[in-house]
Amino acid sequence: MAKLVSSWSNGVKFIPKDYVMPPERRAGYYITVCKEIPVINLEDDRSEIVRQILKACQEFGVFQVINHGVSDKMMEHMMALCDEFFNLPVEDKLGVYSEKLRKGCTLYTSGPEYAKEDVHYWKDTLKHPCYPVEEHSPSWPDKPARYKEEVARYVVEVRKMGFKILDLIGEGLGVREGYFNEVSQEHSMAINRYPPCPNPSLAMGIAGHNDPNLITFLQQDHYGLQILKDGIWMGVEPIPNAFVVNLGYQFHVISNGKLKCVEHRGLLNSTVSRTSIVTFFGPNPELPTVVEPAKELVTSSNPRMFKSYRYNEFIANYFVSAYNRKSGSRSGYALDPYRL
Repeated sequence: MAKLVSSWSNGVKFIPKDYVMPPERRAGYYITVCKEIPVINLEDDRSEIVRQILKACQEFGVFQVINHGVSDKMMEHMMALCDEFFNLPVEDKLGVYSEKLRKGCTLYTSGPEYAKEDVHYWKDTLKHPCYPVEEHSPSWPDKPARYKEEVARYVVEVRKMGFKILDLIGEGLGVREGYFNEVSQEHSMAINRYPPCPNPSLAMGIAGHNDPNLITFLQQDHYGLQILKDGIWMGVEPIPNAFVVNLGYQFHVISNGKLKCVEHRGLLNSTVSRTSIVTFFGPNPELPTVVEPAKELVTSSNPRMFKSYRYNEFIANYFVSAYNRKSGSRSGYALDPYRL
């Protein structure tokens, strides 16, 4: 537990040497928020929403949504709950802590395998599966006392929003209704905590990476999220009560390369803790789910770009290599074995 950044970093004046990134792995110059990343109102005309979402997925691989159906009050309560969890005494978090990411509910620090890292990320994460709620909630933290009840409600509402957005993307692509239900059986949550850092230019919250799943929904409170577009890092504005939606590797494959999988990273600041609440939709890695380009999107003018593969095999090889990725690795390298 002593390794948790949130347990020892308050008031520190210098960064421990095992958190100082080599120069080539640092964020570099300061990047302000980008106003070009689309913000889509889900209460607009449906055909216009579909057009905007498809355009955003093709150009950026990421967009933000407002008026999405998850209430402002619920989002505010959820963020307050996460703050309360990370501020609990160490002994109240012992039951879920591990130095290595494991199945079920885990509180860990830095990346999935702390002991194998040459340098650590300035981040603590609480991660757990979240649907079906009845199956997974017994493993969630016992404190704060309202955690299980509030998170259960949040999971249900984010799930509704998620499937609504998947339907809109599917409509834009022209695939059959409900197509993405078959590749989004698993829903998990990661709550990331980035405490204030005395010198943010030397450390990283998390390095640039692409999500391995289908689609990700992120709620954030402060600036720190950046995306890579055309070789340039862009800051994602933290819009109150909006969700950032980004596409993972599986969407890039299923769309036969039509939609982008966005590389993103998390930066630090020296004044406030930043929290991101991240919900992942993807295939269930416990099942032999086959991922492949949708047949509707393969034509003579747009030939198939990827082989079929089992998601459980893909995910087994992803995590350690992705989170320990060194600077200079090409974005999308995890898909190389499956390209045609």
